[in-house]
Amino acid sequence: MIGYRYDTALFDLDGTLTDSAEGIINCIRYALEQTGREIPSDDIMRRFLGPPLVVSFEQLCGMSKEQAAEATRIFRVRYADVGLFENRPYDGVKEMLTRLKSAGIRIATATSKPEDYAVRILTKFGLIDYFDFIGAATFDESRHDKIAVLGYTLDKLGIKDKSRVIMVGDRSNDIDGAHHYGLKCIAVRYGYGNDEEFKAHSADFIADTPGDVADMILDTKQ
Repeated sequence: MIGYRYDTALFDLDGTLTDSAEGIINCIRYALEQTGREIPSDDIMRRFLGPPLVVSFEQLCGMSKEQAAEATRIFRVRYADVGLFENRPYDGVKEMLTRLKSAGIRIATATSKPEDYAVRILTKFGLIDYFDFIGAATFDESRHDKIAVLGYTLDKLGIKDKSRVIMVGDRSNDIDGAHHYGLKCIAVRYGYGNDEEFKAHSADFIADTPGDVADMILDTKQ
């Protein structure tokens, strides 16, 4: 076994590996315009970044479940061909993944983005080969929140010792999902969350850069 405390690292995608804000916000605006809804403030729009879309449409726009499902469908019309690639990897992400892979760490995603989108994004930006497994959501919403995605990912990876697994994300749902399964979580400041959110949800570690994330995972003294 490798000589590190953690042997498996699970990564959120949006706000952790890639900066997808432009594409997501543009597609939310498109969905709201198509459904005749008022466009909310920039602050509200940024709160869509991270949690499952259908939940955000309900909570942030006051939609019913049926209306949120329709808005999500319309969002995906634009996102599938355009919004998906209004996106870029954060500086240092490839170097971080290279360090972890070279150290023998098993790497997987645990994202609320549907699997097809996650695979296409990671392939587009030359990151797919770093991942041993793509843990993601489904289009039919049967697996969409972080707890469900993490449960699926842990099961598919055959995890026995959860103390050797760490989650990396940028929002409270990443932290809460990790803690639900007894995992430690690194919250990243360069994403869409903030220190107030991280402290309120008891993030175990906070990283300023992808390089810091690698340092924390590979630190045998933790």
